[in-house]
Amino acid sequence: MEAPAPGLEFEQPIYELETRLHQLERSADGRPETESEIRRLRRELVDVTKRIYENLDPWQTVQIARHKNRPYTADYLSLVFEEFVELHGDRHFGDDRAILTGFAKLDQYKVMVIGHQKGRTYKERTTCYFGCAHPEGYRKAMAKMNMAAKYGLPVITFIDTPGAYPGVGAEERGQAWVIAENMYEMSRLKTPIICVVIGEGGSGGAVGIGVGDRVAMLQHAYYSVISPEGCAGILWKGHEHAEKAAQALRFTSKDLLDFGIVDTVIPEPLGGAHRDHHQMATRLKIYLMKTLRELLALPTDRLLEDRYEKFRRMGVFLEELGAVPGESDQS
Repeated sequence: MEAPAPGLEFEQPIYELETRLHQLERSADGRPETESEIRRLRRELVDVTKRIYENLDPWQTVQIARHKNRPYTADYLSLVFEEFVELHGDRHFGDDRAILTGFAKLDQYKVMVIGHQKGRTYKERTTCYFGCAHPEGYRKAMAKMNMAAKYGLPVITFIDTPGAYPGVGAEERGQAWVIAENMYEMSRLKTPIICVVIGEGGSGGAVGIGVGDRVAMLQHAYYSVISPEGCAGILWKGHEHAEKAAQALRFTSKDLLDFGIVDTVIPEPLGGAHRDHHQMATRLKIYLMKTLRELLALPTDRLLEDRYEKFRRMGVFLEELGAVPGESDQS
């Protein structure tokens, strides 16, 4: 067992147990009582981790979705797919590094993969604008989706962004317009589309590559119309109320599955995807393979009709109206 890295505040009981276990394993002397203590600590570690992660509140879920060690799109490209050939540029302005696009091979399937990329180091993060794409990023994504449809390739998108880049230059180049255009074009793209929220799913930046036949999210991701900080700034005039906003937004995987916003929640390894990239990648690959088989068996007309109806149903509800006063007296 490697030396544990300090975790989030609510993970401290896990971190303390991991530290004790690491120290004991390093100094193991082969005595039966030492081995017995190691086994006991391992069982306790599993129990404590399970208890903490089964009772996360929404703000803790946000912290996990933003964890610095959480796997990003680039990690899944190497762990899930056998090959990946990156494609650059939008043919209009430039190449936005906040969105990765390219051909990939998933066992027997050839696909087009598109995903947000945040970057691991500070240099990478500034290059990728912390996963906040500019208009050229969304134009690049749409151009590659159209290419996929032309060659009959399914599209897989990985969503992981706090939101689209909010700068003046991005707005001048049509940020809102290009996101709306992407949503429209994806709704009628004549090839299967699978969307997976792997971390943060914030605002229009997420839905710009989020219209698909199947929308899934990882267990400890979040998917929301706005970030908790943005919501708190609007409603309570201060980011210090982000935790309260997270409670109100109802954006966890369980909430969204109940609301019918996502089709599937992909379970994460014990303690979150950031603790075991390989196991998370295996679970993601199993989901993608199964879903690709289902979607490729459908005729294109049925695919487009189901996709349209899927998004039309979102947000629809029935409200029972009470009797209008005096209505029964009218003849």
